[in-house]
Amino acid sequence: MMEMTDAGHGARESAAMRAMFAARKEVFIDLLGWDLPVLADRFEVDQFDTPDAQYLILLGPDHVHRASARLLCTQGEHILGHLYPYLCAGIVPTGPTVREITRFCLDRHQRSVERRSARNQLVSTLADHAIRHGITDYTGVAEQAWFDQISRFGWDCRALGPSVRHGRDLLVGLHIRIDHTTIDKLRAGGVYEPIRFALIGSDLEPLARAGDMLS
Repeated sequence: MMEMTDAGHGARESAAMRAMFAARKEVFIDLLGWDLPVLADRFEVDQFDTPDAQYLILLGPDHVHRASARLLCTQGEHILGHLYPYLCAGIVPTGPTVREITRFCLDRHQRSVERRSARNQLVSTLADHAIRHGITDYTGVAEQAWFDQISRFGWDCRALGPSVRHGRDLLVGLHIRIDHTTIDKLRAGGVYEPIRFALIGSDLEPLARAGDMLS
């Protein structure tokens, strides 16, 4: 597991970023068939992978990608607010303490028991990170089946509106409130599995240079 680190691209951080972008392609494009841009035939990188994006990346002892998530500031462009605002019955939640969870990615080469542990550890990491850094709310867009799973973790997770059919998918806008009770709720739900983790800023300045970083 990587230690918590400042944003940057030393050798270890760059390797973690490459592993994450490669895993995202394998999961979201190769497995799920999403229509997303591909860089160098190996990496899934989109318009939201900007210098403002941050990433939580969980690595195994051999530095192989296990799980990751991207966090977007909701005061700028983000997926729920700019692509799917109609998933919200009211105003899209935004603010300096609100982050959007995107690209929640579990490496597809893990066994089911390993994937479940990686999922729990990433959820725990998201909660721990929020509490440490004053994040009060997470938002996101999820398929209905994934939302149903997330909402049973024990934390305060609710739909922002009714589910909406988008192509072959049934999508839900979600809202997770984080407070001093969140960890206990996740623990009671059998999900909390704390670990040490890395927070890495994208530093893709500009995005056109992403190919240099990932080559």
